[in-house]
Amino acid sequence: MESDNKASPMTQIWHIVSMIPEGRVSSYGKIADLAGLPGRARYVSKALKSAPDMLALPWHRVINSQGKISFAEHTQPYREQMELLRSEGVIVNRGRVKLSDHEWQPDMATLVLSIPF
Repeated sequence: MESDNKASPMTQIWHIVSMIPEGRVSSYGKIADLAGLPGRARYVSKALKSAPDMLALPWHRVINSQGKISFAEHTQPYREQMELLRSEGVIVNRGRVKLSDHEWQPDMATLVLSIPF
């Protein structure tokens, strides 16, 4: 009998998010695509909210596809995400990141060698 060692969708998302390097950002949709879950951007948000603290995921490196912080402006999570990104050298202007300067673009070798699913 063959065993099925496929990671759960949440585990796949957590793995991809953990790969985003300091000073770079990715979108919910791109993470869903890389995790093999195309069209599931909202599920990425749900997965990040339910991630155990012990994973210490760089959740702050995940923004929407327009380059914006998704939290409501003037809220604590919005300010926290902006501060964390800025501390890594990401330029955030009125809650927006210029994706052409800061978007994570993993190469094929990184994807093939680092994603176990």
